[in-house]
Amino acid sequence: MKALINIDYTYDFVADAGALTCGKPGQEIEGEIVRLTKEFIENGDFVVFTIDVHDKGDEYHPETKLFPPHNLRGTSGRDLFGGLQEVFEANKHRENVMYMNKTRYSAFAGTDLEIKLRERGITEVHLVGVCTDICVLHTSVDAYNKGFKIVVYKDGVASFNPSGHEWALGHFEQSLGAMVK
Repeated sequence: MKALINIDYTYDFVADAGALTCGKPGQEIEGEIVRLTKEFIENGDFVVFTIDVHDKGDEYHPETKLFPPHNLRGTSGRDLFGGLQEVFEANKHRENVMYMNKTRYSAFAGTDLEIKLRERGITEVHLVGVCTDICVLHTSVDAYNKGFKIVVYKDGVASFNPSGHEWALGHFEQSLGAMVK
């Protein structure tokens, strides 16, 4: 059994005016993310939208020292970007679709993602979203350490750091045994 994990494909990470945007590289993967999400949903596979959330003024969160405020609770910066929002709205009532807040880079850190996957007998996770070398990378490392097979879609991930993006694609294959499609 497999699941698609959509990671942080939000306005703040993708739109030109987003607080911590990948910009054009993030925008260019929209079609692939939307296509894959629709395909997984229609096939009855589990689809999880794991979305970064922060609280304004949280001086104790480690990202506060690294990045400008982004994906703040209650703001439109957390809205899914472009056509992905429409796909989510049309399917959020389905049993095989789930929305999950996360507060760290990895979708597994501090969430019940692993439990939700194990309950469904899922052994393989497919990853799309942003940023390749941050949240996608940390989610994939945790998936590896938890024994999941990993598939990353190179046309479904992006970063604001081109060299970090390329390095992460190699790391997925060479160090995590992931299939990069």
